[in-house]
Amino acid sequence: MQTINEGKGYSFYKPGNYRIRVQGRLDEEWSERLGGMSITTRARGEHGSVTILVGKVRDQASLSGVLNTLYELHLPLLSVEYLEED
Repeated sequence: MQTINEGKGYSFYKPGNYRIRVQGRLDEEWSERLGGMSITTRARGEHGSVTILVGKVRDQASLSGVLNTLYELHLPLLSVEYLEED
């Protein structure tokens, strides 16, 4: 099967900045295990809490590792967003 990447500015093998949102609360102690991403949690009233992780990941394999860790922690994924470089 052939895959084609038509997007400009995104690379499978290069570092990138990401914002990941999950439902639930995650302590800042997890930052090192999640590639050094900053972790903040916000209350959403009756909908519980949302944790936001922001930081640079080395490549798509590292991003996959972060997402797998969140999955193993049973934190439902709300969004993954690539952030443009400053």
